Amino acid sequence: MEPNKEDIIAVLKNIYDPEIPVNIWDLGLIYNISINDKEILISMTFTSPTCPMMEDLLEQVRSNVEMIANGRIVKVELVWDPPWDLSRMSEAARLDLDLTEQGW
Repeated sequence: MEPNKEDIIAVLKNIYDPEIPVNIWDLGLIYNISINDKEILISMTFTSPTCPMMEDLLEQVRSNVEMIANGRIVKVELVWDPPWDLSRMSEAARLDLDLTEQGW
């Protein structure tokens, strides 16, 4: 089966930041997913450049998406531009963390 963006998003929704009880997709850490015949490229960021779990989470993304990649190379690109902010979070994530527009 050929992976599509929805399949990859489903995988990403099972990866959680260990310090925040929200998955990395709903946190807005994933900026782009690109799929071609040879590779899957995922651009992602973190809430802080000093995140102690950065390497572990990058590896989790790569290895978990690799399981559905159907032979494609999975590359995870770390980006800092644009910088992450609370507006990138899904509405569900903001509700889970009790972050309303008035609170941020």
